[in-house]
Amino acid sequence: MAERILIVEDEETLRGSLKRVFEKDGYYIQALGSAEDALGFFEDAIFDIVITDIILPGIDGIELLKKIKEKKPEQIVIVVTAYASLDTAVEALRSGAYDYVVKPIIHEEIKQIVINALKQRALQTENQLLKKQIERQYDFSHIIGESAEIKKIIEEAKKIADAKSNVLLLGDTGTGKELIARAIHYNSSRAPKPFIPINCSAIPENLLESELFGHVRGAFTGAVVSKKGLFEEASGGTVFLDEIGDLGTGLQAKLLRVLEDQVIRQVGGTQSVKIDIRFITATNRNLEAAVKQGQFREDLYYRINVVTIKLPPLRGREKDIDLLVKHFMQKFCGEFGKHITEIDEKAMSLLRSYRWPGNIRELQNIIERAVLIAEPGGAVTGEHLPEGIRKEKDCTQEIFEGKLSIEEYTKAFIKRYQTDHTEQQIADMLGITRKSLWEKRKKWGMQK
Repeated sequence: MAERILIVEDEETLRGSLKRVFEKDGYYIQALGSAEDALGFFEDAIFDIVITDIILPGIDGIELLKKIKEKKPEQIVIVVTAYASLDTAVEALRSGAYDYVVKPIIHEEIKQIVINALKQRALQTENQLLKKQIERQYDFSHIIGESAEIKKIIEEAKKIADAKSNVLLLGDTGTGKELIARAIHYNSSRAPKPFIPINCSAIPENLLESELFGHVRGAFTGAVVSKKGLFEEASGGTVFLDEIGDLGTGLQAKLLRVLEDQVIRQVGGTQSVKIDIRFITATNRNLEAAVKQGQFREDLYYRINVVTIKLPPLRGREKDIDLLVKHFMQKFCGEFGKHITEIDEKAMSLLRSYRWPGNIRELQNIIERAVLIAEPGGAVTGEHLPEGIRKEKDCTQEIFEGKLSIEEYTKAFIKRYQTDHTEQQIADMLGITRKSLWEKRKKWGMQK
C-alpha cells in the first residue's frame, strides 16, 4: 500500500508541483489549500506524513501543527518556510515538527526528508509493536499454572505490581523468579521504562561495582572513557538483582545506601546522581541463616524484604506439569518449524513422576530436546527423554528412607545427570555454583 501524504499549501502552483513530484514516486497525495480544509480531512483520514506551509490564510501552519499534535502526538509533520521566517521554523520544531524545508523548495531535498521521516515512522511502529508484544508476553494471564500455589502468587503479584515497595522472590533455581519479576514490572506504571536483570553471581565482584554504578574516565586501569552504570540506565524502571545472596559484603553496604537514598556515585566520581528505581531481588539461599552467620547484612535484608513471594518447586505443582509440557511443545514446534502430533502417555507418566530438581528450566530444556529429536509428524515418546528420566531410581526417596546421606545423594545426582546436562545446569539443579561443583568433583575424584 502506498504511503499517504497530506500537503497543505495555499500557493496553487507549488501545491500542484509537490503533488506531481510525490505521485510520480508512487505516494498517495491529498493536496489542500488551507488548514481548515486539512483539519476536516484529518478527522476521517489517516496520513503517514503531513507537509504544511507555515504562512496560510486563516489558521497558520504553526497552529495547524499544534492541533494535529493534540489529536495524534505521533503524527509526522514537515513544515515549509521562507528564509525570512526561520525563527518560526524553530518554533515549529519546538512544537513537535519533524523537520522544515526552506523555500524555494528543492525537490530532491524534500523527497529525502520524507524518506527519512518514513524510516523513523517505521521504526516507531516496530518499537510500539515490540513493546506491546513484550507486555502481552508478561501479562499475568500468560503465567502458566492452575495449582493453588501459582494462583496465590499471581494474586499477590497483581496487588503489589504498581507499588514502589521492594520485592524479594524466594525459590529454588529454575522456578521462574525472573518471569514473576518481569510480570510485576510490565504490569506497573514503570512498564515504559527499562527492566534490567543483573545476576550478582555471574559478574566478578571486582567488576560488578563498575557495572552497577558506572565509572569516570581514569577511575581504574582500562577506564579510558566514562561509562554510565546499570542503575543510572534503569532510572524510572526496575532493577532485578538475581542471586542477591551471593553479593559481596562490600557491595552490600553500597547497595543499602542506594536503597535508602536512591542516589548513586560513579566509581572514581565526586558527583552524586539521583535515580528512581524499584528493586526486585531473588535468591535460592536462606537469607535469614546467612544473616545469622554474618554473611549477609541484616539491615539490607530488611530493606529488600518489604514484600516476599515464595515460588514453589515444580515437584509441588503436579497439576501444572501437563500445562507446562503442552506450552513448551507448542513453543518449540513453532520455533523449529516442526509438527509433532502429541506426547504419548508413557512419556507423560515419566514426566509426572519425575522429581524435577532443575524445576521449570529443566522441564523446558527436556521438551526442547525432545522436539528436536522427534520425527516430524510423529509423537514424543519415552525414548526421546533423557536416560536419567527413563531409568530413574529416585535417590531422593532413598534419602528419606535413610539409605543415602546428602553427600551420597549429591554424588549419585552428579553421575546421573552429567551425561545429559552441562556443568552449569547440574550446578543450578543442585543450587550451587560451578566452582562448588568443581570442588566436589575434585574432593571425590570424579571425572567429568
